[in-house]
Amino acid sequence: MSQIRVENLIKTYRVAERKAGLRGAFAGLVKRRHRTIEALAGISFELEAGELVGYIGPNGAGKSTTVKIMSGILVPDSGNCVVNGFVPWRDRTRFVSGIGVVFGQRTQLWWDLPVIESFELLSDIYRVPADDYRKRLGELEGMLDLGPFLDTPVRQLSLGQRMRCDLAASLLHNPPILFLDEPTIGLDAVSKLAVRDFVKQLNREQGTTVILTTHDMDDIEALCRRIIVIGSGRILSDGTLSDLRRRVSRERWLIVDLEADHSPPEVPEARIIQYEGHRVIYGFDPATLSAAELIATVSARTTVRDIFVENPPIEQIIARLYAKEA
Repeated sequence: MSQIRVENLIKTYRVAERKAGLRGAFAGLVKRRHRTIEALAGISFELEAGELVGYIGPNGAGKSTTVKIMSGILVPDSGNCVVNGFVPWRDRTRFVSGIGVVFGQRTQLWWDLPVIESFELLSDIYRVPADDYRKRLGELEGMLDLGPFLDTPVRQLSLGQRMRCDLAASLLHNPPILFLDEPTIGLDAVSKLAVRDFVKQLNREQGTTVILTTHDMDDIEALCRRIIVIGSGRILSDGTLSDLRRRVSRERWLIVDLEADHSPPEVPEARIIQYEGHRVIYGFDPATLSAAELIATVSARTTVRDIFVENPPIEQIIARLYAKEA
């Protein structure tokens, strides 16, 4: 039986509108205009226990709305959602003991309290036994390197430190499911790597189911075996990264570093995507022109300093999918 089951979720918002300027303000007092935004237009998917899924899409696609419904914050207009055997918005007290949630732009910690006091308050709220709390805190402290700032007020933490503390706070009650909504937004490279390593370790060693929404495609490539792409409130793709690449484009890239003063040769069955400095990037379809043939052609026509083949960046694949569906 699936740990998370979402069936035909629909959610709309009604937002007010008015024209700019003083005249528009007075007109809005007389007659308020509204428009309806369809955040979710009938999405469905299932997740098994222990999956680590990337849930991605452009701004306004419905990612955060889905997470808020699955975590019981929002109620959908229609459709079904069952998480850990609960309908999230109906039995919230029992339901929330089985999930952890982190929103990258918000904190669940108390701003003026030391981190450790926020943890103690949360352990009381979730009714975690004292022995279990001490054991769990010790594990998280080691995994996230929290020791140096447990006694620091939250308002004095850096963004990376606060995010690590928020991750720990969401896991003090040892939930089997973790929702992460933009957990690495605004973080520096070192902090991003620390968060990624922690999420990967949590999923691998403890079997925690993780749903990750992010715009950082490096996070997706590093962590997620399955990717669900959403756009305009609809599921556009659901599968592995390889499945997504095959669906959108078979293209691969040949990246060539040329010797100084050499120009890139034209190859009929390949296209030059970028030429800057001494580096040229060719795009080609392996079904039409093999990598070996392209390398041989380029090497025969110019002096090559270095050469390698890779897939197009995941950002390019996602952007093409959005454009195709639009």
